[in-house]
Amino acid sequence: MKKMLAVILMTALITVLAACGANGGGTESNGASGNGGGDNAKGSVGISMPTKSSERWVGDGANMKSEFEKLGYSVDLQYAEDVIENQVSQIENMITKGVKVLVIASIDGESLTDVLQKAADENIKVIAYDRLIKNSEHVSYYATFDNFKVGVLQATYLEEKLGLKEGKGPFNIELFAGSPDDNNAYFFFDGAMSVLQPYIDSGKLVVKSGQTSMEQVATLRWDGATAQSRMDNLLSANYATDTVHAVLSPYDGISIGIISSLKGVGYGSGDKPMPIISGQDAELASIKSIIAGEQTSTVFKDTRELAKVAVSMAEAVIEGKEATVNDTETYDNGVKVVPSFLLEPVSVDKDNYKEVLVDSGYYTEDELK
Repeated sequence: MKKMLAVILMTALITVLAACGANGGGTESNGASGNGGGDNAKGSVGISMPTKSSERWVGDGANMKSEFEKLGYSVDLQYAEDVIENQVSQIENMITKGVKVLVIASIDGESLTDVLQKAADENIKVIAYDRLIKNSEHVSYYATFDNFKVGVLQATYLEEKLGLKEGKGPFNIELFAGSPDDNNAYFFFDGAMSVLQPYIDSGKLVVKSGQTSMEQVATLRWDGATAQSRMDNLLSANYATDTVHAVLSPYDGISIGIISSLKGVGYGSGDKPMPIISGQDAELASIKSIIAGEQTSTVFKDTRELAKVAVSMAEAVIEGKEATVNDTETYDNGVKVVPSFLLEPVSVDKDNYKEVLVDSGYYTEDELK
């Protein structure tokens, strides 16, 4: 009996110790999981970017991720590689994970109505990032640049370099615009044409192709290869014996495609100088091209500052506060006018790139070699 009692007591003691050990381990594990990996974590935010094929979106995503993490948020950053279905699926996944807010740079501004309704059903607020999201009431704020001014800066640079104000001309020009599914593309084009159209009307600028409407000059997905192909066609059809003096390009990636086409027929060599060519985003390849005397100018939009604005907006909606805006009239998405914060763009060329880009720390001298 004594031996049997001892065995029973020992078994009971082992069971109690094992249970204590298991419960202790479980409490520690659940605590770490519940804190999201740290006592200061405020939860998760979702960032949906269109593609990694443009270096600016890579930089935008990285800048926002860094800013959110400084504030104690974890970040789900996804790139959809310009496939609308991918972006929708990625956003749905973020909603399922329970992010507190979504920051979205849309591929197609009109394709997210249904998924934004799903976000609203879960009380997840949405910040539109640099591309306006259309046809949805569920967009709290819009962080962007003065997009009409971007186009004005591009065209004003062409105007100055051609000497149009001084009455010089006529000059041959071809026009390119951005992607028709991106609301910004219309602002850029309208801004540029507000400067160029009077010269086209007076004959000081001649569009030999006759292609002057947004529908004719748009470049789907802002694709450089598409722009290069169109420029090839324009040159072969209209410039066998004439010279193109200027090209309105809305974006650096498009500018690089245009330049490749022009170089293919001898521009930039001998007695055939490269036309004046605009751009946007101050991408590294284009700044090097400007230094080399190929692309003429670009428009710099400091996305480091845009990231700070978007993060500030996101934190405001998470905390139930009003975000700081400076425009409440311009950006009508078809359902509502979205309160916006517009940052100022800056024109950059060979004369001021060091001051604007290097001195500000955006690029180093070594990166531009």
